[in-house]
Amino acid sequence: MEAQVYKQFLELEEHHWWFRGRRAVYIGLLKSHLGNLAGGRALDLGCGLGGFLPSLDELGYEVYAADMDLTSLVHCRDRGFDRAVSCSTYSLPFSDDSFELVTLFDAIEHVEDDHRAMAEVARVLKPGGKVIVSVPAYQFLFANNDRVAQHYRRYSRTAVKRLYEQAGLQVERNSHSNVFLFPFILPLVLLIKLVERSSRRKSQADYSNLSWPLPQWVHNVLYRIFAAELALGRYFDWPVGHSIVAIAGLPQESPHVAGPGAALRPEAAAEIG
Repeated sequence: MEAQVYKQFLELEEHHWWFRGRRAVYIGLLKSHLGNLAGGRALDLGCGLGGFLPSLDELGYEVYAADMDLTSLVHCRDRGFDRAVSCSTYSLPFSDDSFELVTLFDAIEHVEDDHRAMAEVARVLKPGGKVIVSVPAYQFLFANNDRVAQHYRRYSRTAVKRLYEQAGLQVERNSHSNVFLFPFILPLVLLIKLVERSSRRKSQADYSNLSWPLPQWVHNVLYRIFAAELALGRYFDWPVGHSIVAIAGLPQESPHVAGPGAALRPEAAAEIG
């Protein structure tokens, strides 16, 4: 993550409409989908600054945080989550069948080999456990904001389904999100891409859509519009939207092949001090 983007995430996580909206929708969808099955160990992989950790804790999980960035994990510790480990997505330092839930909120698009990473996620997941991912949608919308955030790709729902199934996971929900704002975001992003082709913006490493200053009341309005999709999204998968959120499960009878982290238990996750 570029230094400027990291700074923006730290400053905006609590009040920016996009961060607030995705937390409301993704955690709300997860809570609705799991019902009384929530609980046990949860691994937030690619946790960043830990914005989702309190919500997972409130669902009743024993929360573990994992990221490659040590500074992010220090921030997670400051939030009160000491079970934090710096590791590669390709080699998680946990034994097979360690977690009831693994979450990757806007994380796997940062991983070059996403299929290898998802296979490792499936390894540490308990049979019957769940995985939830959120990703940016539509490769044709790939723009400077994706380059600044160091995204390798954007996704279609078909690509997410393939990602899960090749790891032996069964898709249970596969929905677009950020639905109601998408008719406004789509032409705006296409216009930005056009401008990027003819200006220096495309080469500025610290410029993203998070750079746009908005009054707090605008953030509040956009947040409410984003979060409003959850009322219906609990019951069906949205066919279009700016992002994708998908939940899959590991079949109860699924066998595991020991991976690189098989010798370690979750208790071995290093505290970041």
